[in-house]
Amino acid sequence: MVRMQERPRLYNAVLKDHLEKHRQMALVLGPRQVGKTTTCRILSNIYLNWDNADDRRGLLRGPGAVAETLGLDRLQANTPVAVLDELHKYSKWKSLLKGFFDTYGDRVRLIITGSSRLDVFRRGSDSLMGRYLLYRMHPWSVGESLRTNLPVTEIWPPAEIAPAEWDALWEHGGFPEPFLHRDSRFTRRWRSLRQEQLSREDLREVAQVIDLGTMETLIQILAESSAQQLIYSNLAREIQVSVDTAKRWVDLLSRLHYGFMVRPWFTNVTKALRKEPKWFQRDWSGLANEGARAETFVACHLLKAVEGWTDLGFGAFELRYLRDKQKREVDFLVVKDRKPWFMVEVKLKETSLSPSLAHFQAQTKATHAFQVVVSLPYEPADCFHVNRPVVVPAKTFLSQLL
Repeated sequence: MVRMQERPRLYNAVLKDHLEKHRQMALVLGPRQVGKTTTCRILSNIYLNWDNADDRRGLLRGPGAVAETLGLDRLQANTPVAVLDELHKYSKWKSLLKGFFDTYGDRVRLIITGSSRLDVFRRGSDSLMGRYLLYRMHPWSVGESLRTNLPVTEIWPPAEIAPAEWDALWEHGGFPEPFLHRDSRFTRRWRSLRQEQLSREDLREVAQVIDLGTMETLIQILAESSAQQLIYSNLAREIQVSVDTAKRWVDLLSRLHYGFMVRPWFTNVTKALRKEPKWFQRDWSGLANEGARAETFVACHLLKAVEGWTDLGFGAFELRYLRDKQKREVDFLVVKDRKPWFMVEVKLKETSLSPSLAHFQAQTKATHAFQVVVSLPYEPADCFHVNRPVVVPAKTFLSQLL
């Protein structure tokens, strides 16, 4: 077993680059237990946590007291780096940060992080706009298992992942503790505890959901529905709430990083499906259906890539899917700056090329169309050099992403 502190993450390089180049605060978001605090503390001189009573007293005294704690009036050879963790639990956290940054921002580099609830509290009237840059942290992936240096462009050359690394990702997921621990009993216990913390802590604190029992039923249904279209009327009927409530609860679970939605792309697609999103779990390791696990596995890799590329300034990326009224479908479409870039159809074993790839490539004018097959062995060829629809091993395709 490898301890998290002993194995660097991609985000160490990303945040180190930010601290060297930008004066804005780094706002680090991501799912619970994805490794935010561990990564941020490695890069910092000073760590203040709202949950620590002593730290909280100093934070409540205002920007001047925080500056004193950080020693900003003393001569220092290097600009200090401070992590403020769980600060969003303070009702006036945005005002505190705004006042502190406007007064002392040139003397210190700040990293702000916390639980997944931070992303919920960040939204709405954003008084911090222009004062921070956003970095969304994801679990381990094939690409991060191969390399953790800062990317200079979106796509890497292909590289072969070690069999033990691939097996660990597939069986235990990409969250650091189970991925590095690699013990099935531990993974099951970790997964259960994480879901309990979501339903019992995050939901109660963020949304004041009164009927937690019904919400837990919804969570169980969604866990069994990964890689499927969300039909809100069916969900609402099954848990006996209104359609609006079902939509609101699913959106909340998405913002708490329990899962995520992928919406259809319909520009230049004849008779395209426009409404129903697809739902994906953030943790694929607990999915019993191997087909759903394969699609969710690739979906999580693609989400990490599009959000990472966006955060690093390579462009504005989106993850979508394609489906028309004739029920032709392609699992994913990656869009760059509002233009379709590449399509991905995921298969567990099937190597016969899906005709939907050529059909939708002709309509969307996407540059690439991949049928990504999980069971195929690694092939040392750059799939992004091929413009026609092509069958690609998942081990090759995913190695070229973040």
